[in-house]
Amino acid sequence: MSYRKLLAVALLGMPVMQVVQSAEPRTLYEKQSPYNRIVVTEDDNGLRTLRFEAEGVRQSVVKLGDPDHIELAYAKVMPVGLALVETPRRILVVGLGGGTIPSFLHKHCPRARIDVVDIDPDVVDVAKRFFGFREDEMLHAHVADGRRFIEQCREPYDLIMLDAFGAESIPYLLTTREFLESVRRAVSRRGVVLANVWSSGLNPLYASMVRTYQEVFDDLYVLDVQGVGNKILVNLPRRETIDAADLAERARRISTRCQFPFDLGESVRFGFRKPGNEEQGGRVLRDKDEQKKAG
Repeated sequence: MSYRKLLAVALLGMPVMQVVQSAEPRTLYEKQSPYNRIVVTEDDNGLRTLRFEAEGVRQSVVKLGDPDHIELAYAKVMPVGLALVETPRRILVVGLGGGTIPSFLHKHCPRARIDVVDIDPDVVDVAKRFFGFREDEMLHAHVADGRRFIEQCREPYDLIMLDAFGAESIPYLLTTREFLESVRRAVSRRGVVLANVWSSGLNPLYASMVRTYQEVFDDLYVLDVQGVGNKILVNLPRRETIDAADLAERARRISTRCQFPFDLGESVRFGFRKPGNEEQGGRVLRDKDEQKKAG
């Protein structure tokens, strides 16, 4: 089995034999974009999946016509930011994929202005053509470099979600101190920044990513995602002691008030914590490191 398929298995938290024996989905679309090999498939249950490369990890999974259907475990955890900013006025999502997260937020936070940024115009096109992503006056997709978009931000966001991946990893220039300093400037003082990253078993830069966030933000918490290799880094531009039990209760109330199809508090109860041994020993990531490599 290839590295990419093993990586996909690890992220899904599924036994290898189950993946091998499952029926092959139908390929609906395949194209080499300027940034990715975009592959869209559909299985017998009507679930459509976006991958970058045929055996790449699942970037998005959508059930057409049902924005409440969230297949990927990490996507059920990302809305935890709503428990820290209960009535966000402005939300930014970096990385569109199939549009699962922004579409879910738009349904349940209809008064929030949601901007989504993706560098790949073909990803935005595919999200609209195959995954039911729809823009309106409160939800807008921008084809732009996510870093440049944030650097040029003039009005702060209450909630920023960083969820931009290539075929195998987060682009390096979306992990550095210089980038995160611009993210901090783009978030409101009482806001929160959530980052979806892969854990140390899949990501050799994991501890360094955590260290870099800690250098830029005043407080950082980690949310382990049950059964998969994702971690959600919860970053605050202020010092704030957050009790896990209290946050879980706030998340549960948000789920009820906003009529989520799941209890957001369960994710908090499972894995909300301060950084531990897995997050130790990293270095601060800087732009100049990538520039040296390129040179």
